[in-house]
Amino acid sequence: MTQDNRTTEREKSLGGNDFAGAGIQFAVAIVVFILLGSWVDKHYGTGPIGILAGLAIGGGGGFYSMYRKISAWQKTDDERRRKQRETSNE
Repeated sequence: MTQDNRTTEREKSLGGNDFAGAGIQFAVAIVVFILLGSWVDKHYGTGPIGILAGLAIGGGGGFYSMYRKISAWQKTDDERRRKQRETSNE
């Protein structure tokens, strides 16, 4: 099997790994920003405000990143299905 065939097979379907990767990226963003918020709280003595801000920023950023990734996958899948329909109608 050549590299081109593997790429074509890869483009045909999304596996669980793709979605798990998006979920892990979402979780990592939240954890990183919570830890950053915790550091801000300890450094400046701001109480739980830094952690809450980190949670909000990490959750929002992680969600936005996941949304963009899944939207791109959906657009690619829609385009692939459209091409298949055009090919089968000819």
